[in-house]
Amino acid sequence: MATKPVPGWCVAGILLLLAAASSVAQQGPLGPKAGYLYPAGGERGTTVQVTVGGDALAGVQRALVTGVGVTATVGKFHRPMNPGQANRIRERLEEAQQALTQKNPLTAPRLYVFAPAAFTLLAREAGLTPEEIADLDEFRRRRTDPKRQDNPQIEETLQLTLQIAADAPPGVREIRLAGPAGLSAPVRFVVGSLPERREVEPNDAMADTCVEALPAVINGQVMPGDVDRFRFAAPKGMRLVASAATRSITPFLADAVPGWFQATLRLLDPDGREIAYDDTSRGGLDPVILCELPRDGDYTLEIRDAIYRGREDFVYRISLGQLPYVTRLEPMGARQGATVPVRLVGWNLPSEPVRVETARLEPGIYRLPAEGAALNQLPFTVEGLPTVREREPNDTARKPQPVSLECVIEGRMDRPGDIDVYAVRAPAGAVLVAEVMARRLGSPLDASLRVTDASSAVLAFNDDWVDKAAGEATHHADSRVELKAPAGGVCLIAVRDSRGEGGAEYAYRLRISRPKPDFGLRVTPAGLGVRAGMNVPFTVFAVRKDGFDGDITLRLTGSLRRYTLSGARIPAGQEKVQLTLGAPPGRPGLPETLTLEGIATIGGLQVRRTAVPAEDRMQAFAYRHLTPAQEWLVATGAAPATIPAIRLAEVGPLELRVGGSAKVKVTAPPWLLNDTLKLGLNDPPAGIELVGAEVTGGALLVEIRAVAGKAKPGDRGNLVLEAFRETVPVGTRPRAATVRRLPLGVLPAFGYEVAR
Repeated sequence: MATKPVPGWCVAGILLLLAAASSVAQQGPLGPKAGYLYPAGGERGTTVQVTVGGDALAGVQRALVTGVGVTATVGKFHRPMNPGQANRIRERLEEAQQALTQKNPLTAPRLYVFAPAAFTLLAREAGLTPEEIADLDEFRRRRTDPKRQDNPQIEETLQLTLQIAADAPPGVREIRLAGPAGLSAPVRFVVGSLPERREVEPNDAMADTCVEALPAVINGQVMPGDVDRFRFAAPKGMRLVASAATRSITPFLADAVPGWFQATLRLLDPDGREIAYDDTSRGGLDPVILCELPRDGDYTLEIRDAIYRGREDFVYRISLGQLPYVTRLEPMGARQGATVPVRLVGWNLPSEPVRVETARLEPGIYRLPAEGAALNQLPFTVEGLPTVREREPNDTARKPQPVSLECVIEGRMDRPGDIDVYAVRAPAGAVLVAEVMARRLGSPLDASLRVTDASSAVLAFNDDWVDKAAGEATHHADSRVELKAPAGGVCLIAVRDSRGEGGAEYAYRLRISRPKPDFGLRVTPAGLGVRAGMNVPFTVFAVRKDGFDGDITLRLTGSLRRYTLSGARIPAGQEKVQLTLGAPPGRPGLPETLTLEGIATIGGLQVRRTAVPAEDRMQAFAYRHLTPAQEWLVATGAAPATIPAIRLAEVGPLELRVGGSAKVKVTAPPWLLNDTLKLGLNDPPAGIELVGAEVTGGALLVEIRAVAGKAKPGDRGNLVLEAFRETVPVGTRPRAATVRRLPLGVLPAFGYEVAR
């Protein structure tokens, strides 16, 4: 077989590198993990070849796309060469060198000092394929690049072919990979209406890459130390919009600081002088440049990471041209049941307002304008309270704006240093809530709240309040206070920007009301893989609002298959609980979208809330976020050839005392009980641990303890037991490093309570 010469690098260096390489432990069986998608979008009516980078991608059978109009076909899988494989190639090259030396000692190439042409001869003798040579070159580049960080979680790649229908609705889709072990977390793909192009390296110099016509979308990846530049011709007076989608594509990176691609945009005029710059300093996720061009000529747009990091998952999409872009909505919300004209303020937008009807909308946050009407959408809130507009002057406690209790105020920090003060009267001792929504609605305002009584005594103050429902926020810049009205009944509520900034975009909505207890739900992960006849654990988080602290009952809706839900209750006072989903026996079916509903009694009324699918993401090695997804998918795989009948005896809530323990009965076939059956707790709550198990009376009694100093009286929730066998390979001693676990399944979740 003919082999290609190694392209332009020192073969001696790669062989020395191979000699020093060590083997890497292989991971156990895992579901596919998708880390990035490139390009992360495509134009309607086109077919796009996409690369997915991730881990455990071998065996992926299909790619699932949310929404309509996009179909995906799975293509070639590639796994980079690991050090063990590289060592084996080195051994083959050594054997080839010895064989050539035996044939002709004078002409045979020496193993560590030879030119690429000589390597071609050696590779041919060793029987290396072109693919092996290419993999070897890739291995060398990864190992010798001083700027490159090892990222095994995105090293494997899978090719997808995406067919986008001409009438596919524009907007964000989510793509999941389905394999034998389950579903991947979703990665985002944007369906657009503009011509698309990809960067072509090298494009670091001012004149390297030219964008022939505007408007267009540029797709690219920033690698370590990379600065990507694009040149385009534009006329004087063009109201240019350059909007980069980065964090809106990949919100968080677990192993980077900061824990996301911190992109910057810079616009240079025809003379190479900077005329515009943005780095998301005004509170948005992604940078955007809005600029009226001063003259005809060739301009240059530059994108890079703020601290010159980069790798394959630093993916971007830049929309460039005289495009519609919304900077704010006026107003930013409305009362439920109203019809309001909403003015879209920004660049290249129609002058007519959008009419929003809220009669059929539940209170919550929606997005305007309609998908595809502009490059971006801004949040619009619907509430159950009447709206009041701010009236100036209201800058001091001497001249506050009087408002009634139970209202929402639409206001603005009109200028730097502005303060808005509102006076509200409530019965002495009544509980009041004042909450600002600004950053959560797309405003750059970093709000603070200060509440005083008529004598200027401070009753409450807050700068940043964490909203656990804001899953992609990294700076919770809105404020909230809860307090009791003073004896005089008058509260003065002052709103300001904590940095002293202001302007037309610094708008807010301030709710002043009695507490309105409520809750929201997040279910993680957003995709479950379960085998027929078995269980899979998942977690539900309760986002409790305005003091609601009661029980929440959970139930499945919309399922065509008879899934079972175990542990379907979030106890009063708890913020999360682990449940199990049981798949019915029989043949596996196609992935199915499920809906989880929570039901609670609040103020004597039954309240229902639908759980939002989410991924429990980590960023910057430490911080966790519940990032919302579009669908909650469940994929049922084929049942194992044999499923041991491991059963949890009927058990009510397990009663524990601090420092004490209780036992749970598990039944299994005698051969398994007498062999190596083991049980463990899956993600146990703090302070709860499994002590041990013993075989008694043909069953396994599992002892569970509430650890003194960690468990607290009143703790309640669910416990999930997982079964497995432990084996030791023949010929090895039973050490921790040699023990192998064979999973046997997860038992249905059951409740526990620590006695008071």
